Amino acid sequence: MLTLLIQHLRQRSDLDEAQVLEAVGALAAESVPTEAKADFLTALALKGESTAELAGFARALRERAVPVPLDATTRAGEILDVCGTGGDHLHTFNISTTAALVCAAAGVPVAKHGNRAITSKSGSADVLEALRIPIDLAPTDAAQSLSRHGFVFLFAPRYHPAFRHIAPARKLCAERGQRTLFNLLGPLLNPALPTVQLLGVPSPALCEPLARVLQSLGLRRGMVVCGQVPGVNGQSAMAMDEFSTLGPTTVADFGPGRDVSLGVFDATALPLQQTSLKALAGGDAQANAQITRRLLQAEERGARRDAVLLNAGAALVVAGKVDSIAAGWSLAATVIDDGRAAAKLDELSAA
Repeated sequence: MLTLLIQHLRQRSDLDEAQVLEAVGALAAESVPTEAKADFLTALALKGESTAELAGFARALRERAVPVPLDATTRAGEILDVCGTGGDHLHTFNISTTAALVCAAAGVPVAKHGNRAITSKSGSADVLEALRIPIDLAPTDAAQSLSRHGFVFLFAPRYHPAFRHIAPARKLCAERGQRTLFNLLGPLLNPALPTVQLLGVPSPALCEPLARVLQSLGLRRGMVVCGQVPGVNGQSAMAMDEFSTLGPTTVADFGPGRDVSLGVFDATALPLQQTSLKALAGGDAQANAQITRRLLQAEERGARRDAVLLNAGAALVVAGKVDSIAAGWSLAATVIDDGRAAAKLDELSAA
């Protein structure tokens, strides 16, 4: 089956929904050779994944995920995810994870889906584990955590058993220097099925397509962003999978009854401190946990705080808590300064 699909892709033809389902079945099958899976993923990447293909793969893999049995009240409300695809290679601290904790402290239920580090020294699972927040909860316990504490981390390997048979092909592609659609799919596969999401990507060209994928998956509101980091010493500008405090941010946004719109957000209207990429640098899990702890305890008030306030502010807009990023920035600052963020961190680490 994969051989036929590879031939189809090499003719520059997109896969239809039935072919996507066949492909997912083959990729998840233990009996299919790793080389065949890698060749398929390579052919798909060389053709270029269409929005419909990405959405189809996301739907099919979400259906294979272990479900999170949320109670009716939790399911009826907003559920937020704040994450990035990774892959920007800028080695900043865990901005989106810290922003997610601020949003939880502001009263927004957050179901964060993620993994250990792949392209950085500290992934979301690594830093949360260092903060002593549970990262490997079983589905029932995860549902209870979201209901009781307004925050849960869903460790991707526990909730996506199909990936056990896909991982060797991904590794083979990586050894060949070939990216695959799985570099983009991770943030689309949250088994809690969030209703709203702030997603960071490492290229402005990905913002609109992935916003359309989120919309097709049924999210009420989504915002897909890519920030710009100015180059130094004659180097070209770089991209980061977050809102940037260093330059403009490309934003693809949609909401109820509103199609995806593409624009650029300029953060200079906010009370930003002068900064540089170096000032946003992180380290390993323990170092990043210390950064997050100081930020949530209002002990650090420099450039890293600005990055968290900006990204948390945007996430609070997506969650419907505020009407503008400026208002979200102010609310995030208040949540930190009045002790709610530190209290939420203590609550989660004691859970």
